Amino acid sequence: MRRVLWLALFTLLLPAAAAGAGVGDDDRIARNTVVSEGKKRTYYLFVPEGVSKERPAPLLVLLHGSGHNGRLLVEHWRKLAAQEGLILAGPDARSPEQWGMPQDGPRFLYDLVEELKKTQPVDPARVYLFGHSAGAVFGLYMTALESEYFAAVAVSAGAMRENTFPMLDEAERKVPVALFVGARDPLFPLPVVRATRDAYTKRGFTAELTEIPNHDHNYYRLSADINAKAWAFLKQHKLAGAARYKEHHFR
Repeated sequence: MRRVLWLALFTLLLPAAAAGAGVGDDDRIARNTVVSEGKKRTYYLFVPEGVSKERPAPLLVLLHGSGHNGRLLVEHWRKLAAQEGLILAGPDARSPEQWGMPQDGPRFLYDLVEELKKTQPVDPARVYLFGHSAGAVFGLYMTALESEYFAAVAVSAGAMRENTFPMLDEAERKVPVALFVGARDPLFPLPVVRATRDAYTKRGFTAELTEIPNHDHNYYRLSADINAKAWAFLKQHKLAGAARYKEHHFR
């Protein structure tokens, strides 16, 4: 089956990037667990004040980079989330060094989101993904696998491999995608990220690329600016109909 073939090509292991300074603790970030495929999985949750059943909020699932966990991205997003009324969920990959299939998704992400829909006032038409580095690559693959479940995806410092571009042909919906990359990123050079952008646009996707001059792979140093631009893109989009999850079978 073609889908299984593309998934078999997916593997990623990247060195950790520096987390940067100036991000302190916030006791409103809760460490929780959800059961997915019989295993307890950890995620970090931030719920801003003012959301309610009468005022459901968008949900942003954050996919961390290699060597980190879900809390770090929540810490970098929480100020903007508090201002914008945005629920954040930062799941941990099974291994801190990489996101892999099938152990980390799509099923795990689906189970997490469905749990949050039960426990928090989540708007199901506004569930988004943001990932950095290894998490960025994983988020891009979700645009092909779960195109009718996530409203839009934004990624920092990530790209698809050329031999997996045909996965995008199987997407039932053209998920809007925003890509951010430093012009001096040694792990994801500009030509590689531009090729990913072009793979989307050639297939009719909305794909916007922001190239950051004199910037490397360290998202954390510029997280406030990247997050603001990513959210400005994401919040323009929502699902036109009910969210639909597609089950996948792996060998």
